[in-house]
Amino acid sequence: MHTECRYHNLSVVYQDESLVAIHKPAGLLVHRSPIDKHETQFAVQMTRDLIGQEVFPVHRLDKPTSGLLLFTLNKDAARHLGEQFMQHSLSKTYWAICRGWANESGHIDHALKFHKDKIADKTRRDEELIQEAFTDYRTLATTTLDKPLGKYPQQRYSLLELKPQTGRKHQLRRHMNFINHPIIGDVRYGDRHHNHLFNDWLGIHRLYLAATQLEFIHPDTEQAISIKAPLEDSFAETLNILKLTS
Repeated sequence: MHTECRYHNLSVVYQDESLVAIHKPAGLLVHRSPIDKHETQFAVQMTRDLIGQEVFPVHRLDKPTSGLLLFTLNKDAARHLGEQFMQHSLSKTYWAICRGWANESGHIDHALKFHKDKIADKTRRDEELIQEAFTDYRTLATTTLDKPLGKYPQQRYSLLELKPQTGRKHQLRRHMNFINHPIIGDVRYGDRHHNHLFNDWLGIHRLYLAATQLEFIHPDTEQAISIKAPLEDSFAETLNILKLTS
């Protein structure tokens, strides 16, 4: 099943009696947020309107991240999948375009400081604010771009497959910056010079991070299930231009 919605190019990529998975476009919030009070459209409401029934979010994607977002259609399934997310027993896969040529593969073990909410987390102790975080990555392709930047006449980029083993806020973006391969288009943790190069060259303003696959145990059948989502057109177009093919 693949149903298109005219708003934000949101589409359903999988649906059964208990689950619905959508492709969330970059720039769309999952649900209402006090940080983006001006926003009027959200993935939760849009999915509900698209399929004509209530949906329950079990995880989230950052606003600038595109790709696979999973909802359940009842509270029992939400509880079942919520436990899998909490226990990190499901597998999440992302693709990212990063600065430089990364190693063929690697494991990032780098603790991250918890982003403390001034109200909700005001009673948390300082020792709770450092959280262990693990990410595995694999290089799918590399390329060289013949465009000068700074003192270098050419630029190197990698297409990486990222598999977070923990679920910390902005984990993938922070981990890739930690190993000196920041994700292109990341205005918070990335390299602004390379971000500007892509913006000026392609005219596409986005974070090149996409959730591409989820593997988990189905809450009804208890069978392993794998759901994939295609890349957003703007992401796929940039891969073609860069000749970054896996």
